[in-house]
Amino acid sequence: MKVIGITGSSGSGKTTISEILGKRQDTKVINADKMAKELTNLKTEYFSEIIAAFQNYNIVLENGNLNRAKLADLIYHDKASLEKLNQITFKHLLPKIEQEIQNLDETIKVIVIDAPLLFEAKLDKFCDTTIAVETTQDVKIKRICERDKIPEKVAKDRLRIQKSNEFYTQNANYMIENSENTTFETLQQEVNKILEDLAIGRKIC
Repeated sequence: MKVIGITGSSGSGKTTISEILGKRQDTKVINADKMAKELTNLKTEYFSEIIAAFQNYNIVLENGNLNRAKLADLIYHDKASLEKLNQITFKHLLPKIEQEIQNLDETIKVIVIDAPLLFEAKLDKFCDTTIAVETTQDVKIKRICERDKIPEKVAKDRLRIQKSNEFYTQNANYMIENSENTTFETLQQEVNKILEDLAIGRKIC
């Protein structure tokens, strides 16, 4: 079994790479962001700790759910709040991911961990190799605005507190450029080259 870590800043296009890998029948993709969101939706201990940590900021909606927009606005403008949320998230997410890996059956030969904070959370310790996905700042901003339906200024604020492309490429084993003009076929070819290096076998068509 091989574990591949996929990382990069918001808007870099890392989810596309995960989806390409996920086309393999013997592959399981673990999306760290989605898992964290599910944990808050289920009102777990993780959810309770977030509420307690930010109780002075009124981040709970009338229906009892997390006000994600308000929490996002807080952490994107306050580094201390961001670090506090990350510490809580890492504490609960790492054991959850480790458990999921251990519970996979023998038909799974490749595990993909899709995580923007792969290195910060030390999730790379689970990985046999890591891939950084990068693109230009302008493309990131455009993708974030289109994906999240937010103004350009908000997208820029989000990226301002994230790591640069250099951080990811310096720490990862491989780098994939996913620019605005990069075709899906080119991305598949890049992924297949990495799979060949890892001797994983069957290519993704």
